[in-house]
Amino acid sequence: MRGKFISLEGGEGSGKTTAINFIQEWLESHDIPYLMTREPGGTPLAEEIRQLVLASRDEKVNDTTELLLVFAARAQHLAEKIQPALDKGIWVISDRFLDSSYVYQGKARGGDVSVIDQLSAWVVGDNKPDATLLLDISVQQGQQRVAQRKQQDRLDNESIAFHEKVREGFLERARVDSDRIKVIDASLTLNEVKAQIESQLMALNHAWAGEAE
Repeated sequence: MRGKFISLEGGEGSGKTTAINFIQEWLESHDIPYLMTREPGGTPLAEEIRQLVLASRDEKVNDTTELLLVFAARAQHLAEKIQPALDKGIWVISDRFLDSSYVYQGKARGGDVSVIDQLSAWVVGDNKPDATLLLDISVQQGQQRVAQRKQQDRLDNESIAFHEKVREGFLERARVDSDRIKVIDASLTLNEVKAQIESQLMALNHAWAGEAE
């Protein structure tokens, strides 16, 4: 039986790390086999590409270059890590996936969405997440959290206008694909955020159990 594929999305400072830690605890408490991973990254080669994408540098990174690097890492990630795990019945939890490309390289950077569509069809195909949890928070709150980090990457240092476009982009995708993308109000208390996430996990687990019967 195929495992469930869950991706987590959200702007900078939305609380994905805390959410992932909670999901890991929940999966363990329910004896569900799982694999935690991230994008860009997830395999040795894809992690090297991640460093190229996120490193601060004097040279301006061309938008097309960034897009192609992300999809190159994704192709490796899918082939070497995600698909084999799902085929073994293991749940895969990924910190970011395809929606981030549409939002960061598409909406926020003004990229050609038709090109992203073509890359998605070529690299991802039907291997989209069963569910995407979108942690939504205001840009102001997110930036306050980012400011407390010891290390910041190139995306953290983008303009407020850029981060506003990121939030808009994610919410637009959630409206268009509401069956898959579930908006989690990350501005609430930690317990309230966890309750929203648990509700989605329970629904997926129920569906997964039904598939096994």
